[in-house]
Amino acid sequence: MDTHASHDGPQIIRGIDSFLAVWTEAERTGNTDRIEALLTDDFYAVGPLGFVLPKPAWLARHRLGDLIYETFDLEEVDTHFLEQVAVVTARHVTRGTYQGHPIPEAVRATLVLVPDKGDWRLAVIHMSFIAGTAGAPSIPGAPKSSEPTEVVV
Repeated sequence: MDTHASHDGPQIIRGIDSFLAVWTEAERTGNTDRIEALLTDDFYAVGPLGFVLPKPAWLARHRLGDLIYETFDLEEVDTHFLEQVAVVTARHVTRGTYQGHPIPEAVRATLVLVPDKGDWRLAVIHMSFIAGTAGAPSIPGAPKSSEPTEVVV
């Protein structure tokens, strides 16, 4: 996981990289105790269809067995800082199912990380479909094609 940053301090970047590695592993394996410890108390997520999940609902996806990941990773990671807050954008790459239905294989994610007693915690994640990727809705007005195409804007 390479992190590019507009902030001094390789140690801070290593801490963020470490946090992201632990979080992605916890999500992939459904380790709700670990996930819960990595999220702020007021954590919430905005999904690619606009739904909002507060922390209890985020954790329930795993606890109820509704969400099962085969893969869960972050690519194209880029980190920027606003004072003490880290804003991470990444391509969130997954393979899995939710209630037996396939989930999108890639979304663009923005994660807001806040410092907490020397560690990082995830306060917010917002996900958007990447046009043309598997599982994403089709681009309005785009010609129908059997081959997915990533659109660069």
